Amino acid sequence: MLSTRPFIFLTLILLIASLVQSWQGGFSGLITIGILLFAYVLMDYRLFLKTLRWVNNIENTPPSYVGKYEQIIYPIYKHFRSQTIDLAQSNQLNQNILWAANAFPAAVIILDKNYLIRWCNRHAKQLLDIDYKKDSGHNLLNYIRTPDFYQYISEGNWSKPFLVSEVRDGRRYHLKYELTQYNGDNILLLCFDNTQLETLRTTQQDFVANVSHELRTPLTVLSGFLETLKDLPPEAISAEQRQHFESLMQEQTSRMLAIVSDLLTLSTLESTKLGDQPPVAMQSLIEQARAQTEALSNQQHSFHWDINPDLTITGNATELSSAITNLLTNAVRYTPSGGTISVFWGVNEQNEAVFSVTDSGLGIAPSDIPRVTERFYRVDKSRSRASGGTGLGLAITKHVAIRHNAKLQIKSKLNKGSTFSLIFPQENIASNL
Repeated sequence: MLSTRPFIFLTLILLIASLVQSWQGGFSGLITIGILLFAYVLMDYRLFLKTLRWVNNIENTPPSYVGKYEQIIYPIYKHFRSQTIDLAQSNQLNQNILWAANAFPAAVIILDKNYLIRWCNRHAKQLLDIDYKKDSGHNLLNYIRTPDFYQYISEGNWSKPFLVSEVRDGRRYHLKYELTQYNGDNILLLCFDNTQLETLRTTQQDFVANVSHELRTPLTVLSGFLETLKDLPPEAISAEQRQHFESLMQEQTSRMLAIVSDLLTLSTLESTKLGDQPPVAMQSLIEQARAQTEALSNQQHSFHWDINPDLTITGNATELSSAITNLLTNAVRYTPSGGTISVFWGVNEQNEAVFSVTDSGLGIAPSDIPRVTERFYRVDKSRSRASGGTGLGLAITKHVAIRHNAKLQIKSKLNKGSTFSLIFPQENIASNL
């Protein structure tokens, strides 16, 4: 709406000039009009300069009074403020999108229609060695040189992801590429690292195969004996033979029950959390395991026990007893007759509580050490089964250690023996009187 101030001011000038003319006569009216108009022009020019200064610094608050220029200034300032707020919100949204893209657990790359890199997140550097600052504007196919990927991206049919397995620095990686076209000719590339997922899938497949293999032998023995006893007439076998068959069947049944029991123990360890636990008298647990171990050895090994009777830690007594027993029985099973087994329970130089078992047995090859805690993994399958056990003892021990914030440390040299240690942090120590 137009301001009425200029019209009112001009009306006042004419009124004043008329009064002066009627009073003084002559040209006094015209002179008065000229003076007042000149004063009005000066005042208007002053307001114009104030407006001009504000226009050059539009982010500042407008002047308090600029006369008729208010009708120009305030709509501009209102629009400017609105645009400033919208721009700030857009910048914040863009920043949040960039943060989200960088936090996304996959490589995110934006390409143009010619596959030139326009932007990528930090995971692209980790997975594909593509850096936004130095590689922007370069063709993606200069970095991913797999012929199958070139064919995949050239065909333009991206309804299914592209899967590739490759070896880098001696380690195998499993990658999944997904491409999507958006906003015209722009292309969004996502690259996921499926290595851990594939490793888990392989582990699950191996686990099922190993369980089947471990149970197949005792089931085959049981089935064979049952068929024999079923088909033969009672008088065909003697009482001694029948007793022998029943003893073997009982042995295989016990083996299957042991495997199932250990599997249930593992499942419990993996699916439950260990809360605050009371102090555990480790000396008592070790003494109980000692009696079982020496009975299993049947005086075929030389034992050395170095036990601190006052060292107590917090934890679950049942789980700790299982871990201790597993390490001791393994030492007996894999140490030939006449060998030495040394057991230590005390504090190391870092003031950590340590339970270690050192034997002079078969030892473990370096390539096998990372895998010996896997379920059913056996370094020497024939020797392991002959020695007994379910193949789950070290897997259980590892999970017990994890639940107690401890470490299972394995040191071994082939044909020279091994040392298995459970290392508990200082905060687990309840007393060391």
